Amino acid sequence: MYIVGEEEIEAVTRVLREGKLFRYGIGGECDRFEARYADYLGVNHFALAASGSNALAAAMIAVGIGPGDEVLIPAHTYMATATSVLAVGAIPVIVDIDESITISPKAIEAAIGPRTRAVVPVHMWGAASDMDAIMDIAARRNLIVIEDACQGVGGGYKGKKFGSIGHIGAFSFNYYKNMTSGEGGGVSVNDDRLAKRARGAIDPCHFYWSGRDEEEKPFAGNGARATELMGAMLNVQLDRLDGMIAKMRSEKKRILAGTASLGNLGLKPAPMNSPDDDCSAQVMYTMPSIEAANRFVEIFPSVIAGKTGRHTYTEWDQVLIGAGAAHPAMNPYLMPENAECRKTYSKDMCAGSLDILGRTVMVATNPKHTDAEIDAMVHNIGVAARVVLGGMSMEEADLREVEGVDTQKFDITSREREAATLERKL
Repeated sequence: MYIVGEEEIEAVTRVLREGKLFRYGIGGECDRFEARYADYLGVNHFALAASGSNALAAAMIAVGIGPGDEVLIPAHTYMATATSVLAVGAIPVIVDIDESITISPKAIEAAIGPRTRAVVPVHMWGAASDMDAIMDIAARRNLIVIEDACQGVGGGYKGKKFGSIGHIGAFSFNYYKNMTSGEGGGVSVNDDRLAKRARGAIDPCHFYWSGRDEEEKPFAGNGARATELMGAMLNVQLDRLDGMIAKMRSEKKRILAGTASLGNLGLKPAPMNSPDDDCSAQVMYTMPSIEAANRFVEIFPSVIAGKTGRHTYTEWDQVLIGAGAAHPAMNPYLMPENAECRKTYSKDMCAGSLDILGRTVMVATNPKHTDAEIDAMVHNIGVAARVVLGGMSMEEADLREVEGVDTQKFDITSREREAATLERKL
């Protein structure tokens, strides 16, 4: 969470005072947000859900993914991408990422098998997947593209917003996302029929609240509808979004410009698929070795991508042990329909991805950072690079304190620090 202020408090308080907490026939905040966010994304439909996980599963249900299908997912994404595939009875097939920390188009092409039905490009840490290459592969190989924009709220690719490029998209409004209602999510789509199916997956009673639909028959499922409290908060957050993203993009450009001269030492910015359109939530550097990355974060407290808990496939316990459901009869790994799907995993299966993740250092931006704080970050990134990659001593590298600024606090934003703490507890 970046910013929550009096506007959100007033919006939520208004809903409480008016007693309009339920969206159908009583409130209007959810409907208003869905219309506004669809317009913001440039899509025909947006359907709110209770979480990003709900949204991903609803998107998969909408396009007809189920038992007998394989879905390609990246080796680095929050585990909900994988568990959402299992939630609809399909099998996730894990493929390598490239140095952009997003799914590798080459790995997608190589991984397609006779049962492969869909691919989920994840705009990880707000950085764009290579959507031109992915959409080209999908068109040639007859794949459905389910765009996971859960970490990419407000970002885009070559002028198009995340969630508007694939056949269907999913978002998260969790506490740790660029726009938040504490928890929440939603599905973006252009196709009218898929929109109806997504809404039916999110809320199986939706057909009854809004009248029976003779064209699209209802189906059973777990409810995951949003409340008016979420809608009210998101309407305020949407007003803040573009300004926040603009500040983070400006900060990222300043940091990259300020550290460009360190490239001759080996401090290499991670490649970006659409550098002017991503969320700029992180400045990512690809280090020459895992050892160099580990030493760098000791001097300049920051985050190694491969050490972010459940974001890497080696930490997806349910997947690795084949626990696809609570009841064995519902476990996709045991379903006869999935007998021909690839279901074997190992912790070293994507060794190339693990190497990249171990060498990638992430420096978080924040719209609240001041000019002095950004200057301090640039300076101390330089110190760490000169010590680790240039062989200097700390004294030679000139570690200094900037007046009024705690230069040691720029490891991760407070929201990510809290997430890391929670991850350890879990």
